[in-house]
Amino acid sequence: MTAPLRIIFAGTPDFAATHLAALLESDHEIVAVLSQPDRPAGRGKKLKLSPVKQLAAAHEVPVLQPLTLKSQDTQQQLRELDADIMVVVAYGLILPQTVLDIPRFGCLNVHAPLLPRWRGAAPIQRAVQAGDEVSGVTIMQMEAGLDTGPMLTIKQIPLLPDETGGSLHDRLAEIGPEALLFTLDNIDASLAAAQPQDHHKANYAHKIAKEEYSIDWQDNAGSIARRIRAFNPTPNCFSFLGSERVKFWMAHTRKDSSDAPPGTVIEANKHNLVIQCGEGQLVVTEAQFSGSRPMNIAALLNGRATQLTPGAIFTHSIPENS
Repeated sequence: MTAPLRIIFAGTPDFAATHLAALLESDHEIVAVLSQPDRPAGRGKKLKLSPVKQLAAAHEVPVLQPLTLKSQDTQQQLRELDADIMVVVAYGLILPQTVLDIPRFGCLNVHAPLLPRWRGAAPIQRAVQAGDEVSGVTIMQMEAGLDTGPMLTIKQIPLLPDETGGSLHDRLAEIGPEALLFTLDNIDASLAAAQPQDHHKANYAHKIAKEEYSIDWQDNAGSIARRIRAFNPTPNCFSFLGSERVKFWMAHTRKDSSDAPPGTVIEANKHNLVIQCGEGQLVVTEAQFSGSRPMNIAALLNGRATQLTPGAIFTHSIPENS
């Protein structure tokens, strides 16, 4: 193991806080934390501290919250920290080249899921949506391009049959700190063994657009099921039953088909809600009506049996006559 490193940590959400917690328990020294500025949240619009800032404050680690890293004053503050390395995990601000060059060993990024498979804004959800069989975490040396730098450490896990965007996020948050600490504890060897990415294998994980939330029942059942799981717990897929909006939380598929129009309820019993799609059928096991909580189908039918009957039709938007 190399000597303990002086680290600047940059991150904002829970995923990043998990990694900061592991570093705080290690022999390495966190000399400062960068996190996004406090944002108003809730009905009262009170300023909310990011999970990373809360954790840093609890351990009395200095926190910097610049609006941009292009400021010369901010860059001078970072230089004065005399850091060996910067670790970036879901920070949310672009690091200009001048900042990437400040630490002695440069800047490392914990990227989930695997590179070069998924780069960009929503890689975890896109991995589930695409039906990937393997995912994981990549420790990457940062450069000016978006998620394009050489890879130092890769840790893989198989996706589960019922994997959701939320469950994959949590599983990657568990393995990421181990991969990060291995890289930092062996930083000289890790940097020497860095592998360039094959850019031909890269896919851009676009930010999830609002129009993707609403289910188009003309799609095939497999595509709809993967999207439902990918967007669980947020932003959630939904459809309309009359004028009521229904969120879908969990679903799988079956190959049966019928002549009913896509969106039509084929079966509704205590185990499954079966809906005809453009190809195949969607078997919904958990859903949520507006003003209620997510429920399994048995619980949902207790209060909605008159609406969820064979022949009822889910639609992409509110029907004009509703």
